[in-house]
Amino acid sequence: MTDASDPIPPPPLPGPTRRLDATSLRGLAHPLRMRLYELLTLDGPATATLLARQLGENTGTVSWHLRHLAEHGFIEEDTARGTRRERWWRKAGPVNDLRIADFRDDPESHGALSVFLRELVHQSFDRVMTYVGEDWDERWRNAGTVSDWRDLRLSPDQLRALNAELMEVIARHTPAPDTEPDAEALPVTVQLQSFPRRERGSA
Repeated sequence: MTDASDPIPPPPLPGPTRRLDATSLRGLAHPLRMRLYELLTLDGPATATLLARQLGENTGTVSWHLRHLAEHGFIEEDTARGTRRERWWRKAGPVNDLRIADFRDDPESHGALSVFLRELVHQSFDRVMTYVGEDWDERWRNAGTVSDWRDLRLSPDQLRALNAELMEVIARHTPAPDTEPDAEALPVTVQLQSFPRRERGSA
C-alpha cells in the first residue's frame, strides 16, 4: 500500500497492476472473500467445494462469495479445468495496488478500508503463527526470521525512504516468472510492517 502524496515514489509493482477504487475495494473488503482470494493467490486454482472444506465453510456460501469476487475482476473461472458439475476458479492477472490517499476524502469508503486493513493484519498474523507452529528442519528454521527493531527514530520522509529501499531489495530477489526455481526452493512469504509508535504520555 502506498500514499499517492508520498514525495518518495514507491518502487513499481511487478507485472500489470490494478489500482483499487471505491467499488473494487468494497467488492474485496470482506473477511471471507479476502481469505478466499488469499488461498487462490497462494495455492492456485480450486473449486468452491475444496475451498469450503479448507475453511470449514458452507459450499453455497463460498460459491456466492467467489462469484462476487469474479464480478469485481479479482478472480476468474479456470475453464481449462472446469466441468459442467463443478467450476474451478483462479486469481485474475493484475497485481492489486491500493493507495490509501485515494480514499482520504471519501467517507463512504472508510468502513470498507477499515475492514480491508484489519483483515490484512489478521492474515499476516496467521501466516506467522502457522510458521512458528510448524516443524521445519534446522536449515529452514535458521534461514527464516521473525524479527523487529525498536531503536529507530525517523521522520516521515526517513520512514518512507526506509520502506522504499527495503522494497527494492525484495524486488532484486524476486525471480522473473519464467525463471526455473532452484531444486530446493519453496514458496517464501516476506512480511514487512513498519509504522510509528506513540510515546507514553503523548496525545
